[in-house]
Amino acid sequence: MLDALSYEFMQNALIAGILVSLISGIIGSLIVVNRMVFLAGGIAHAAYGGIGIAIFTGIPIFLGTTLFAVVAALFMAFVTLNQKDKIDTFTGLIWAVGMAIGIILVDLTPGYNVDLMSYLFGSILAVNREDLYFMASLFVIIIVVMTFWYRDILAVSYDSEYAALSGINVKFFYTLILILSALTVVIAIKVVGLILVIALLTIPIYIAQNLSSSLYSMMIISGFVASCFTIVGLWFSYSFDLTSGACIILVSALSLMIFMIFQKVK
Repeated sequence: MLDALSYEFMQNALIAGILVSLISGIIGSLIVVNRMVFLAGGIAHAAYGGIGIAIFTGIPIFLGTTLFAVVAALFMAFVTLNQKDKIDTFTGLIWAVGMAIGIILVDLTPGYNVDLMSYLFGSILAVNREDLYFMASLFVIIIVVMTFWYRDILAVSYDSEYAALSGINVKFFYTLILILSALTVVIAIKVVGLILVIALLTIPIYIAQNLSSSLYSMMIISGFVASCFTIVGLWFSYSFDLTSGACIILVSALSLMIFMIFQKVK
């Protein structure tokens, strides 16, 4: 794969993969400990509505997807905090409606023949410099948020009632986690696609969860593990001319199986 790094698109793909992996390690840990996996899945599929809006209006894909995903996250935060008994219903609703809006808008776009596979299963080899700037900016934002509010987020994630009694604004931090999850989903779609994004946000975290004793160490380990999966997946993709996103997830899943077998034997 070293010879492939002489190409700019492979350099961009590797940088994007590592950035997304590190971000997924941090936010994926928060998603898992806050039991938001289903909500994140809903946001991921609803984000297709943003893709459709971007294609129909001619605005950048990242911008349209980001705005739609953030709105979906805010809606889910409102429902979760105010009508907990209807979370599943509304998550399924926004999941289906978002995708339906995206598909209809793509159909209505005159003269546009979109390759749905690139959004469903990722197109990491098509990452450009502007995409890298967006990913790097999100990574910096997440690092700043976690640096200043780590203790508050930790309290909200593990014991929201205690956090509320301690004067922490639980609703604000819960909403913030969902918004960061939405932004992470948007950039992860570029790497593995909206169908596979949840696997990237959960498989490395499961492994890290069994190797760590704190949320902080879980984030670091899962980011490292996800980066390894991404690099190996890219190598398989380049070597055998396969879809990059699918290779990354299959490498992750196979590694998880080996890890679980090792744990069982041990």
